[in-house]
Amino acid sequence: MNTKNDKRIVLTLDAGGTNFVFSAIQGNKEIVEPVAKPSNAHNLELCLSTIESGFNEIIKKLDEKPVAISFAFPGPADYPNGIIGDLGNLPAFRGGIALGPMLEEKFGLPVFINNDGDLFAYGEAIAGLLPFVNSELEKAGSPKRFNNLVGVTLGTGFGAGIVRNGELFIGDNSMAAEVWLLRNKLHPEMNVEESISIRAIQRVYREESGDKSELTPKDIFDIADGKKEGNQDAAKKAFATMGEALGDALSQLVTLIDGIVVVGGGVAGAHPFIFPAMFDEMNGTYKNFNGDTYRRLVQSPFNLEDAQELKQFVKGELKEITVPGSERKVQYDPLARTGVGISRLGASKAISIGAYAFALKALDKS
Repeated sequence: MNTKNDKRIVLTLDAGGTNFVFSAIQGNKEIVEPVAKPSNAHNLELCLSTIESGFNEIIKKLDEKPVAISFAFPGPADYPNGIIGDLGNLPAFRGGIALGPMLEEKFGLPVFINNDGDLFAYGEAIAGLLPFVNSELEKAGSPKRFNNLVGVTLGTGFGAGIVRNGELFIGDNSMAAEVWLLRNKLHPEMNVEESISIRAIQRVYREESGDKSELTPKDIFDIADGKKEGNQDAAKKAFATMGEALGDALSQLVTLIDGIVVVGGGVAGAHPFIFPAMFDEMNGTYKNFNGDTYRRLVQSPFNLEDAQELKQFVKGELKEITVPGSERKVQYDPLARTGVGISRLGASKAISIGAYAFALKALDKS
C-alpha cells in the first residue's frame, strides 16, 4: 500500500500515561504543529474531555476536513470495536470505556484504535525496513521478496506487532503478539519482559557492578561505550543479557512467522551491544536424546545493520536449475533466511504512519 502521495488527512494521537500528543498526518507526514495535553489519567471525565479538546484544536489548524481518526492506545482493549479495558497506567478507563464510539459520535468520523506495537510494525512494513529490504533485493536482481514482518519495541516494556502479506495481524481477542508474556529463558519462572526492558538493563548493571545509583539506559550505554565513567564490563553484560533473552524470543517468533524482524524503541540505539548475544542465540543449536545437534532456526539470521551481512543476505544463493524432462531453466534460491534490522523510521514516526495507513486501508475496503 502506497500512502506517501495520498492527500487524505487523518487525525492521530500519541497516548501516554502522562501526556497526550495530538496531530494530523497527510501523505505519511505530520502537517501541523502537535498539541500536547496532560492525560489526566486519574479522572475519566476530564481525560475524555481532554481527548475531545485536543482533536478539536488540531481540526482548527487544518484547511481540509480529515477523513478519520486513527491512533494507538494502551491495552487490554477490544480494538476493532474501540473499547478500552482495564489499563494499568490509565486507571480511569477501568471497567471498559467505549472510546472509539464516543469519538465517532463527537466528530462524525470513523475511528480506528490499535496497539502501539501493532502500529509500529505496520508503519515499518508500509514505509520502513520491509520496503528497504525488498528494494535492496530488487536492485540486486534477486527474485526474492519478503511479505511478512515482526516488529518489536525495546523500552519500558517489550512490545511487538505482526504484519502478514500487508495486513496487520490482530488476533481474535485483539491480543496477537503479546510477546512480553513469552517465557524467559534466563529466568523460566518469569516472563521475558523481566529481561527485555529498561528495568532489566538497570537491574543487571546494579548486580554486576554493585553501583546502586539510578542510572538511565543511556548512562549505561555510555559506560559500555567508554564515554562515561563506570564499570564497563557490567554495562556490556547488561546489554548482552538482554540480547540473549531477545534472541530466544525472536527465535520463537521467527519460527512461527517466518519474516523480517525490525527492532525499535528507546533502547534500540544500544544494538551494537545487544545484537552480538542476540545473534549468538538465534544461531544456537538443539540436541535430541540421541545426542544429535541441529540448528535452532531453519532460516539463517542476518544482521541487516552490518554491510557485509546485508550484502550476503541480498545476494542469497541464487542459481539456475534445469526442469526435468526439458531444457528449460528456472531460478532457485535455496538460502532460507531472515534479517534483523533497526527501525528505519523511528518508533514514533512508524506508529503515526501505521495509524495513517491502517485508517486509509480500512476506508478503502469499506
